[in-house]
Amino acid sequence: MLGCFEDLAPYFAPALIRSFSERCPSVTVIVRDETFETLGRRLTDSAIDLGLTYDLGLPAHFARILLHELRPHALLPAGHVLADQRTVSLADLADHPLITTEQPHSWQHMLDLFLSRGLSPVARATTSSFELQRSMVANGFGVAVSYTRPRGDMSYDGLPLVCKPLSDALPMQRIILTHDTRQRLPKAALAFIDAAKVWFASHDVFTG
Repeated sequence: MLGCFEDLAPYFAPALIRSFSERCPSVTVIVRDETFETLGRRLTDSAIDLGLTYDLGLPAHFARILLHELRPHALLPAGHVLADQRTVSLADLADHPLITTEQPHSWQHMLDLFLSRGLSPVARATTSSFELQRSMVANGFGVAVSYTRPRGDMSYDGLPLVCKPLSDALPMQRIILTHDTRQRLPKAALAFIDAAKVWFASHDVFTG
């Protein structure tokens, strides 16, 4: 059983499962979308074997198996005053309403990025999903900072988005597989970890 943080699941889980199924066709992988909170709880309760997630909000006794690292980028509506710049800074973004997602660990992480620069952004809205966040930005309600970047900078309602690198020296965010080290992993889960490492090492993950 694989639990995937809901923002990452559509971009990586299907391809990873397909790759694993080619290596281990006799094993069936059941996948579930999870929030940061439900992922940790289900791993602790052995309701799932592995979690695919960002390295946020996990207990110290959870394993962190690095698959990939992502740089944050600014998400802007087309025609925004910052859209023509080669890069933008957090200070630039702090002058504009910020759209965040309501996942507590994600929201706090983004706020901490600004606070580390002595900045206090004004949150315009919080959204229930990454795609709603992107659509809010595309419709001109504010700006956002994101790690995940789908192929094709368009919102669900067909409006263009502008993604710009951040000029600030910020830490990379880690995509990991995780599990509760107090529990023994089944052989299938160990094989899935190996398959995931191979997949990420051999694919050009689109990070912006």
